[in-house]
Amino acid sequence: MPDEYRTVTHAGVHETEVNRSRFLCALAPAATEQEAQEFVAAVRREHADATHNCFAYVIGADASVQRASDDGEPGGTAGVPMLQMLLRRDMRYVVAVVTRYYGGVKLGAGGLIRAYGGAVGEALDVLGTRTRRRFRLATVTVDHQRAGKIQNDLRSTGREVRDVRYGEAVTIEIGLPDADVDAFRTWLADATAGTAGFTLGGEAYGEVHGDA
Repeated sequence: MPDEYRTVTHAGVHETEVNRSRFLCALAPAATEQEAQEFVAAVRREHADATHNCFAYVIGADASVQRASDDGEPGGTAGVPMLQMLLRRDMRYVVAVVTRYYGGVKLGAGGLIRAYGGAVGEALDVLGTRTRRRFRLATVTVDHQRAGKIQNDLRSTGREVRDVRYGEAVTIEIGLPDADVDAFRTWLADATAGTAGFTLGGEAYGEVHGDA
């Protein structure tokens, strides 16, 4: 699995014009292939009068699901360059639909490839992306007396606090890059005089703080 990937945080549309043809690129996050297909269907309903509604989507941190459609454009001139742009930008869990309203000027195969790929690239730049990085999940167990300070220290150093539960002790779930595990274990022991519990769990992806 990759250490990190990029995705979009919300749905949005960006329009470009090439030789009087309008290209509307709709982007959206999609957790599953079904979500991606539902988004494609919704855009096609909205723009049923368009000349073409081409799509591409990538699902899975390892890009295990990749689909693209030229929707009537010459083979390989629309969906594939859209998909290639998503992959080149390390985009995952994302769906793109480019709606074309024909403007009367034929673009040729090269022009179509540049227009469709470019529409996706521009939309990504305008709408913005987020980096998600792979973390090891870990559980810190600490007494109530030290819990507040530990939580503040975790947040001030940019650690991802995923959950806090209060019982006889305080259980704090965090995300750690693999490379930081040993150093964190040492820091925690020092900060709590060896009283804190520390358990490593599985892996997950989380937002990278401070990313634009």
